[in-house]
Amino acid sequence: MNFTRILDLNRYPHSAFLFGPRMTGKTHLLKEFKEAHYFDLLDPEAELELKRTPRLFWERLSAVQPGALVIVDEIQRVPALLDYVQKGIEEKQLRFILSGSSARKLKRGSANLLGGRAIELRLHPLTFREIGKAFRLEAACQYGTLPRITQLWLENQEEALRLLLRSYYTTYIKEEIQAEALTRNVGAFQRFLLVAVQSNAQVIEFSNIARDCSVPASTVKEYFSILEDTLIGEFLWPWDRSERRKARPKFYFFDCGVVRAIQNRLIDPPTTDEFGFLFETWMVREFIRLRDYLGKPHEFAFWREGPHEIDLLVMRSGKPILAVEFKSSSGAMAAATLTAFRQRFGDVPILVASSGDRTARQLENGLSILPWSEALERYEALV
Repeated sequence: MNFTRILDLNRYPHSAFLFGPRMTGKTHLLKEFKEAHYFDLLDPEAELELKRTPRLFWERLSAVQPGALVIVDEIQRVPALLDYVQKGIEEKQLRFILSGSSARKLKRGSANLLGGRAIELRLHPLTFREIGKAFRLEAACQYGTLPRITQLWLENQEEALRLLLRSYYTTYIKEEIQAEALTRNVGAFQRFLLVAVQSNAQVIEFSNIARDCSVPASTVKEYFSILEDTLIGEFLWPWDRSERRKARPKFYFFDCGVVRAIQNRLIDPPTTDEFGFLFETWMVREFIRLRDYLGKPHEFAFWREGPHEIDLLVMRSGKPILAVEFKSSSGAMAAATLTAFRQRFGDVPILVASSGDRTARQLENGLSILPWSEALERYEALV
């Protein structure tokens, strides 16, 4: 099945970095540009040649017609090429699309990030809209929505998708962590990852994770930054007017299937409690995907005050404009939490996105309970 992606690269006339985790479909998307001049740094021979003599890249660009499109797949493998990319933009008005599964080596290796000459775009696993009418929430939470994995669960090839998901962890450690030398102690990082994934969608206690994987808390924070830079997940911070007072974030991995693969839980269906965390993860990531693809100027946080917590705050210019609670059943929000939230934020709209409800409900206290798809549609319409 060929999925139509929301991210339309033709909308952007200027050069762009296209970042996304492995298997999100970057190469497939780029190869749709049949007229482009394509440099594939996943080809070991091409990578070694250009590492040895980066000027060959400029010599080949010099033979390209001015204004042409040039694609460099996995640019972080040879960051030195970015100096010639800048020359190509300035001297030949070339348009570049530079893909990568990790921005860490570029951002932390003093690479030329082109000084505003290229925008940064993200490619994520598939959204529910990209999958279309065949979308199944239970499958998305159990196996994730990487394009190849989605195709397999649509075809009911569960054994094949389990094998592919199990290989994701091994490939990530070997090609992202070990090959790029992102940490000297790969064994400690592997221990950390196995512990960290158990805290997916939960408040992160750095000291507890440090104790469990036998490394200092400072190392745990560095390892989490590697997960962020390699696009495997990201923090969601609690809302606070003061940036300095923010603490104890949550961490969400980028795909539910990868989470379950690292946890070695692909064979068994999710328990009720596990499904709650997976549904929350999928919804948070879906909000992030839609924001990135639709170019919305929003930031996300969660709200916590004493015993009260709401899963997601949508903010514009630092001010909450929508609150969303995720429920993996047909339950409603606790009355005390609703009261505390309204005392804090006044008339900011609040809704419950439910995996169990098939039609919308309006409670006497004014709370809207929506099927998850309607909650996402509500966000899509938000300015």
